[in-house]
Amino acid sequence: MAMLGKRRAPAIRRERQSVKPAAKSDDGSLIVERLAHDGRGVARDVEGKTVFVDAALPGERVEVAIHRQRKRYDEAHIRRRLSDAESRVEPPCAHATRCGGCDLQHLHVDGQREHKRQVLVDLLKRQSIEAPDDVPMLVGDSAGYRRRARLGVKCDAKGHVHLGFRARGSEQLVDIDSCHVLAPPLASLLPRLRAQLESLEAPRHVGHLELLLTDADVVTVVVRQLRDVPEDAQRWRAFAGRERLACALRRGRESTDLVWLSDQPRLVTAVDGGRRQLSLGLAPGDFLQVNAEINQRLIDTLRAWLAPHGSERLLDLFAGIGNFSLALADDVASVTAVEGSNEMVERLRDNADHNGLSVSALQADLNDPGIAIEGLIDSHDTVLLDPPREGADALCRRLAQSEVAQVAYVSCDPASLARDAAHLLAGGFVLSHLAMADMFPHTAHLESLALFQRPERLERSARSADRERLRRQQSDLDSPVPGGKR
Repeated sequence: MAMLGKRRAPAIRRERQSVKPAAKSDDGSLIVERLAHDGRGVARDVEGKTVFVDAALPGERVEVAIHRQRKRYDEAHIRRRLSDAESRVEPPCAHATRCGGCDLQHLHVDGQREHKRQVLVDLLKRQSIEAPDDVPMLVGDSAGYRRRARLGVKCDAKGHVHLGFRARGSEQLVDIDSCHVLAPPLASLLPRLRAQLESLEAPRHVGHLELLLTDADVVTVVVRQLRDVPEDAQRWRAFAGRERLACALRRGRESTDLVWLSDQPRLVTAVDGGRRQLSLGLAPGDFLQVNAEINQRLIDTLRAWLAPHGSERLLDLFAGIGNFSLALADDVASVTAVEGSNEMVERLRDNADHNGLSVSALQADLNDPGIAIEGLIDSHDTVLLDPPREGADALCRRLAQSEVAQVAYVSCDPASLARDAAHLLAGGFVLSHLAMADMFPHTAHLESLALFQRPERLERSARSADRERLRRQQSDLDSPVPGGKR
């Protein structure tokens, strides 16, 4: 247990690992041994070559067809399933076998979550990092959770309009008229959106549709209009009026502009800031966590893990519109939020003002942190990271050399988290807490939350905070009160 949460030193010499014999069958079928990180079944043929099988589960015996051969492995799909795993369920969505949006609907939800938890632990182990014994799972509704989505639009050679998501491993669109994971106000709109596209003068000039559901059940449809068609703009304006939704065109191919066809709505999302409810304004295209319930679970877990005592100086990097910055602002002494997008920095400032919070919001390129960011790191004791899939390699290398006491890391890619965690642990941090967040049920995608701490600096900071608290209490006692009484 002494090494828990620390990076283990790699052995100088490693024994050659024996290869487990392939599970064999008498009829040429394959027996699935486990799940790969991306959710595909893993089997091996009679020669020992690895075969990744779409939609197969551990323990199942399957006849497969190879659709892609590679030097070290093959990729296949099931021709016939000869046995079923106990964890197999009937997919709740009619489009599950073709649509690439959800790739794990054939696996029971509990099995999906345990698989994702194990993927997180395994990727850390590959960096010689031992995860804590308890890795909680932040979970919520597995249906109707998705509050934003992008639907592809294509007009084929015969003039037929296709609306839907991409097929798995393909650019081909799968037509959909329902979606199990879309929020109900968005899912119910799908058939009417298809009819609307079919009524257009030039549907081939529509690239995709962006759907967004914000608080007060405001539905927004943003049409990617590749070429201006005035008649179709009028049709979309009429559609917005009939459906009582907000509608805008994002016009152009290379550079685009956003034109509202309805009254421009005030789009907001609510988060619980602990001491008060916060209302955050946003615009189409701003980053917004797709699952509002899990987003709040992340905020609540962060607050519980950090256990702020009011003296922390928080630096939020990749801050977006203030999702974490503003939610934690009441709990700490100061917050500095940094974001790469100028527009989102302005939104963050507006959100801070609207909620009566004092937050310093700055713009900077966080993928190439310079002297200014290094100065900010040196003047804060708590850092929060919420980077894109590429992670925060350069920042974590710099944080490893800093005096920062704790780093909270919200990750949407477990492999980049594991890489960045190795930098932090090499710099003396300890992995104190780790959680898997099921932000995207029915998919292999997982989010995670990790807290890295330097125990000795936290103790020093806590003692300093206690001294400051006692000093303030004594000052209050020594201050005269009206009427001359003490």
